[in-house]
Amino acid sequence: MVVMPSLMLSSSHDQPISWEYGSFQFPPDLPVSENWQRIAETILANPVTIVCGETGSGKTTQLPKIALACGRGCKGKTIGHTQPRRLAAVSVARRIAEELAVSCGRSSSSAVGYKVRFNDQSRLGVPIKLMTDGILLAELQADPMLSRYDTIIVDEAHERSLNIDFLLGYLQRLVRQRRDTFRLIITSATLDAEKFSRHFAVNGQPAPVIEVSGRLFPISMAYRVPCRMYSYSRSIVIPGPGSRSGAIRSRA
Repeated sequence: MVVMPSLMLSSSHDQPISWEYGSFQFPPDLPVSENWQRIAETILANPVTIVCGETGSGKTTQLPKIALACGRGCKGKTIGHTQPRRLAAVSVARRIAEELAVSCGRSSSSAVGYKVRFNDQSRLGVPIKLMTDGILLAELQADPMLSRYDTIIVDEAHERSLNIDFLLGYLQRLVRQRRDTFRLIITSATLDAEKFSRHFAVNGQPAPVIEVSGRLFPISMAYRVPCRMYSYSRSIVIPGPGSRSGAIRSRA
């Protein structure tokens, strides 16, 4: 049985959140975990949410879980999560499945799946599905309204590839058509948030932007001991007559 979003949002990041496949928590050492309730409330209240998080903030792995806490990805609908590269889509899917303690694949019991070129490890109605942005563009041809999804997360939007630009342009129109049932989440580490906020305005209201800090790690500076520089001339060895070692002649 799925817990209602209002009950989910009352939990702190260190308390387990129940859903139809068990329960999950947000890692306390990630900056996103400290702000997950604020992000969830923003997602519930707005059709478009922009999350700017520095590298290491945990946005890639935790945002699908926050969407689950909002009651998304249930009743046969799917949370779609795009990545610009196939390797990232596969590795992130496996990591999310590990944190949720569920299987990843296309079996009927899998709660996380992924789809990349030549490799479809997802099923219809899977709660969380990782894919490349090119795969989602291809699915638009058969399903222009993306009726299988109730949430789309576009990660690494700052890369601004052709696929991402086409996808964002299409999703902007789709948000207006499915305003009450569809949620779009755009994430990036180095995004021009103000421009994207204005571009995805709904009824004249810019999309909300949530800033999440990254994790800092201690570093130490090490310097290599300066060494003396030598200049060498290129040399060739020419065997001399009657000489086993040959003569060395320098070529400037």
